[in-house]
Amino acid sequence: MAKPPLSMKPTGWFQVAWSDEIGIGDVHRMKYFGEEMVAWRAESGELTVMNAYCEHLGAHLGYGGTVVGDVLQCPFHGWQWNREGRNVCIPYQDRPNRGRRIRTYPVAERNSSVYVWHDVERREPYFDAPDVFAAFGDGSAADGYYPQQRLYRPGLELHPQYVLENGVDFAHFKFVHNTPIVPVFTRHDFAEPVSFVDFTITFEGDDGQKIEDVNSGVQAINGGLGIAVTKSWGMVDNRTISAVTPVDDSTSDVRFMVYIGRVAGRDPERAERKADEFGREVIRQFEQDIEIWRHQRYSDPPALAADEYEGFTAIRKWAKRFYPDMHASQRG
Repeated sequence: MAKPPLSMKPTGWFQVAWSDEIGIGDVHRMKYFGEEMVAWRAESGELTVMNAYCEHLGAHLGYGGTVVGDVLQCPFHGWQWNREGRNVCIPYQDRPNRGRRIRTYPVAERNSSVYVWHDVERREPYFDAPDVFAAFGDGSAADGYYPQQRLYRPGLELHPQYVLENGVDFAHFKFVHNTPIVPVFTRHDFAEPVSFVDFTITFEGDDGQKIEDVNSGVQAINGGLGIAVTKSWGMVDNRTISAVTPVDDSTSDVRFMVYIGRVAGRDPERAERKADEFGREVIRQFEQDIEIWRHQRYSDPPALAADEYEGFTAIRKWAKRFYPDMHASQRG
């Protein structure tokens, strides 16, 4: 991938782990946005994500750090840090060091995922990470779906915006996925940080079909650049979550999750097997997209066909709001 003229430090919610990767007392190492980080779960069950280095002498808390009740203890000298990143105990001194603090990140856990809020200006979250069930307001919940199926591809040379732009790209289905599906967009709403794209599905070659005749489609909700959730209705009831998180200035980790809806009255074993097969097919198609994105060059301005102009122009204008570091460089 040619390095895009886009910041790899956008503002928003980004997935850094799955919840079941971090049990009570676990300390989980990771690197995102060029920072070494740790996620640790206190005995209370609360999860904290913070920068990885002890403010005392710089030990990495992910290598030997231990959870003691509701604090994280450094492996080097036993200094203890709470969920706000504050030092609360120096074991060989009567009082803690109140002047130093480890950077912590706002955390949200939903849909079996761990999201952190990232902002180079350290502003508080100003929108919520979307929930793949609650966000659509239809009363659905995880118990109406088979267990989550997952894809994880670490360290790929792609930018989160490539994945979001796929949401308005109607023309790639035939050429990337070899399917006759042609999305007909019925809604583009990019007024707020959480945006909406809806489309119905028609089929190439069916000249007599009208939008009013189609009872199948997709609703997508984009929570900034880091998370997109979809609800597919009509042919097969499924929900997906795509989450792309920058690691450094050139790579991102990609996670993709699929839920297939349960159908009452069918043979349970056969239904579960078919759901597994369909989920794997959805993941396979997403992997086809990944193969394009990881070798893509960001074209700016792009040479758009007339029918592509509205969608791509809207989503690119919307995306600019999530790059405060680029705005600062332009002001300077």
